[in-house]
Amino acid sequence: MTRARQRRGSGARLGVLLSGVLALGTLASCGYDDTPLPDKPEAASSSAPPASQVECDDPTKSFAPSDDAVAARAQLGDRGRLVVGVSGDTYQLGFTDPADSRLKGFDIDVAREVADALGVSLQLRVISAGERIGLLESGEIDMVARNMTMNCARWQEVSFSTVYYNATQKVLVRSDAATSYAGPQSLAGKKVCAPAGTTSIANIADIEPEVKPVPANNHTGCLIKFQRGEVDAITGDDTVLAGLVAQDPYAVVPEQKKLTDEPYGLAVARENRALAAFINNVLDRMRGDGTWRRLYGTWLKPYLKVDAAPPKPVYGR
Repeated sequence: MTRARQRRGSGARLGVLLSGVLALGTLASCGYDDTPLPDKPEAASSSAPPASQVECDDPTKSFAPSDDAVAARAQLGDRGRLVVGVSGDTYQLGFTDPADSRLKGFDIDVAREVADALGVSLQLRVISAGERIGLLESGEIDMVARNMTMNCARWQEVSFSTVYYNATQKVLVRSDAATSYAGPQSLAGKKVCAPAGTTSIANIADIEPEVKPVPANNHTGCLIKFQRGEVDAITGDDTVLAGLVAQDPYAVVPEQKKLTDEPYGLAVARENRALAAFINNVLDRMRGDGTWRRLYGTWLKPYLKVDAAPPKPVYGR
């Protein structure tokens, strides 16, 4: 009996997998906050002048680092804490630990480093990928630490730190389809899931026009669709897919060439350049004192199974 038949025929096994993923998704929707959220600010007046176009020849280029914590804290407003939008279901990056309902992961610890350097408390808010930019623009959150790819289009709406992790986009399939996967052309006519609001779902449609993109609210939603047989594959960053494989013994990321490069940056409101420059100073310190390597070794290396070095910063914006 093949694994594929075992998978389809074992309702109990599928039920166990789904119940675990659903539990993670339920916890993620609750999130973990150190302090209550402030009232939602009023929407900005529509009479405000349009923002000028940001020049962008290199999306990984950011502002020169600054150690001016006073200027950075001033851009947090009067709430006296750093409110950070994170994922609650991206295993090892930002996820809710069912054991204690607390948010943990690489992105979470990076956010904690920034808050500690600022000398303020950290408030974590679970958000979807599609909410990232809007919540920064409204002022409901101060920073996004949610595996957010830096690109020129997004620089028109937010400001980014330097790159804090270099990911690549790949494809996850069922284990019985791994040997037949020969690249994105293998996905022609197939249903492929990725969270709405991510670069992944747009990229896969551009690379293989015959693919049938299926959006989900988050990665948990994609994994549930995959386990139910509603989609044939999931595409996303290698960091994300490694976490999904760890949760499903029938999922695999086969040997393949990367589809795209996905440089992650910490995002802040477009006008908050002092905050972005201070974050760059924190990231510089993390690269130099071993903190980045320690966090990578704790959260990502056990699943990606490769050594990695901190990305080199690019300044000049």
